[in-house]
Order: sequence, then structure tokens, then C-alpha cells
Amino acid sequence: MAEQQEPFVDVEIHDGGFSIPELKWRELVFVGALRADGDRWVRDLSRPLPRFRISDLFPPGVRFRAQRRRARVLVRPDP
Repeated sequence: MAEQQEPFVDVEIHDGGFSIPELKWRELVFVGALRADGDRWVRDLSRPLPRFRISDLFPPGVRFRAQRRRARVLVRPDP
């Protein structure tokens, strides 16, 4: 039987967004779950998105701004 993976838990909520470790952000970009759209990022629905304990962090059709802050990436939906 396949092992069930635990959802990713290191999500910090910030005013107007959230942050995740830079390594997790790089994983999302590497697997193609997020792709660049100009200077913003969008969810690529054809690629798998790892599970997060907080659901709906990257809803379809929403553009995101991403800003590196030390070892984390602050992600905010584009208004």
C-alpha cells in the first residue's frame, strides 16, 4: 500500500497573504505547480500541487506576488 504523505504545515499567515519556506517555494516552481506570468505567479492546474494543511492557498485563476524574505517567501494575491 502506498504511504500517505502528511500535508505541509510550515505556513505562516501574514496580513494579506502568507509565507512558506523558500525551499518549499522552489519545489512548487520546480514541479510546475506555479508558473511565472510576467512578474506574477499563477497556479498551473495541469500540475500537481502538494497538499497543505491550510487548503486553498493557491486558488485557480488568482495571480500572486512573491517576495523573498530571508529564508521564506511571502506570497500575496494580486488585487
